[in-house]
Amino acid sequence: MQQAMTYRERSRELLARARAELDTDLLQAGEKGWGAAAEMVKAIAAQRGLYHQSHRVLYEIVDALVRETGDQDLRRHFDIASALHINFYENWFDRYNVEVRLEDVEKFVGSVEILLNSSPQPD
Repeated sequence: MQQAMTYRERSRELLARARAELDTDLLQAGEKGWGAAAEMVKAIAAQRGLYHQSHRVLYEIVDALVRETGDQDLRRHFDIASALHINFYENWFDRYNVEVRLEDVEKFVGSVEILLNSSPQPD
């Protein structure tokens, strides 16, 4: 459970840093947004005892969460976080486009955090 909480805290820290970097470094702001989403997926994976050390597995975990909850926004918001990760390499997005995508990442992080907090704890 401690590892899950470490990932959760890291996710929240990355979100705060992403917001702070909007005025100075859009590439880093977006990459931190991606990191925040990925770390929250790792948090729920760690809590559930799931392997979570590749991008592919993170997508599989998100797909499982969508099937579990019926919340299609989880997939959409994680895909948006992934677009921020791609933007780190491609530099397509202006400030507005990074900022609105960070808002979706914040929704994703909040939704997964609720699942994290409501999931039964292992014995």
